[in-house]
Amino acid sequence: MQITIGQYFPGDSLLHRMDPRAKILITIALIVGVFLADSVLSYAAMFAFAFAMIRLSRISVKYIVKGLKPIMFIVIFTFVINMFFTTGGTELVRWRFIRITDSGVRAASFMALRLVLLVIVTQLLTLTTSSIALTDGIESLLKPLARIGFPAHELAMMMSIAMRFIPTLMEETDKIMKAQMARGADFESGSLIQRARAMLPLLVPLFVSAFRRADELALAMEARCYRGGRGRTRMKQLRCTKLDAAGAAVAAALLAVVAVL
Repeated sequence: MQITIGQYFPGDSLLHRMDPRAKILITIALIVGVFLADSVLSYAAMFAFAFAMIRLSRISVKYIVKGLKPIMFIVIFTFVINMFFTTGGTELVRWRFIRITDSGVRAASFMALRLVLLVIVTQLLTLTTSSIALTDGIESLLKPLARIGFPAHELAMMMSIAMRFIPTLMEETDKIMKAQMARGADFESGSLIQRARAMLPLLVPLFVSAFRRADELALAMEARCYRGGRGRTRMKQLRCTKLDAAGAAVAAALLAVVAVL
């Protein structure tokens, strides 16, 4: 299975050199912009900005597209559901109980583009930010809430570990599928319900593997005397630069443009 969310692509691009806090805030702004977009021009602006970010990251477009392949089924399914169940507008196709309107096609297209943009934006964050930097950035942003008892460090650590284990669990799923296919299991033929039933034997070994990895990680952290974020120091201190301010300004301008459009 090819999945890039949660992986880190080492590099020395402008995006790699940005402060993780700035990248997290810019990502949040872009996600808000994705949900605000409601016209062809606004989506064109979002895709143009995403493509510019990909170029700045010096990551191959093919690598980004490869990360979209695992969600293509969800994108197509969402497109079909929105196209058939969105009412209103001019009727384009009518056959028995199936009715497709221009409003349905428009809503389905925008929803599919929204999912693709969300994945691209998330990919750019994880591909250009290491798990340690991402944890430090999230913890720093949530640090003011720690004064009221909010577990900022623990939440940041859990989010970072969850992102890190996404590609690991996908690789484990791929190994289990290949092992069962070698024993005669069939995951590709039959109806949709039959394929779903064929996937059930994957869940037990996958959950066992996930719990085993979680237990090993807990033992490793305990053996290294991990006691949370209190009193801990960092090898790299986070500092915002002019590059971060420029990136935040561009993201804010894009958000304003999308809101106007």
